[in-house]
Amino acid sequence: MSGKYSFSLTSEDKKRDLPRKIIIGRQVNETIVHVGLKLLGFLLFYRERMQIEVNLHIDSIPFVPDLVQLDYELRPALWIECGECTVHKLHKLAVKIPESEIWILKKSAPAAEELHRQMSKADLRRERYGIIGFDQQMFEEVSSLIQSRNEVFWLRGEFEPGNVQFDFNGLWFDSPLTVLKF
Repeated sequence: MSGKYSFSLTSEDKKRDLPRKIIIGRQVNETIVHVGLKLLGFLLFYRERMQIEVNLHIDSIPFVPDLVQLDYELRPALWIECGECTVHKLHKLAVKIPESEIWILKKSAPAAEELHRQMSKADLRRERYGIIGFDQQMFEEVSSLIQSRNEVFWLRGEFEPGNVQFDFNGLWFDSPLTVLKF
């Protein structure tokens, strides 16, 4: 690993009983942007048994998810990719984990819309994927504030209308989300 980032979490969101603390590792080939996407994805999608970059040890799935929720039979119920992800990989995921929700998180709305166009062009199977694009200015500011130890107060995250509200290291964010279904 290239680095570890600690996040102390508190929440007013009754739908998300967040853990008190999480640690997100940054691999050698990852940027701080990837860490920011994993953090926001964890906060936005948090469910019981949510895990960060866990090797599933399933021979038929040659990938490691950025975020995953396993069901009681230890199969992925929710799979989240953060940042760059090829259309080919998304197609393989849909085949390998047919019962799972698959979400892709992008640092901006234009990046999310571009992925949506690529998926349409590649004629991927419909009704299998969700894409979230964060407000680019908000996301860049959050990424610039990430330190080895961080404090997060999560108020809420909604898909309709797409919006997140939280305090990160003493700075308040109230920002729209672009939510696309494919």
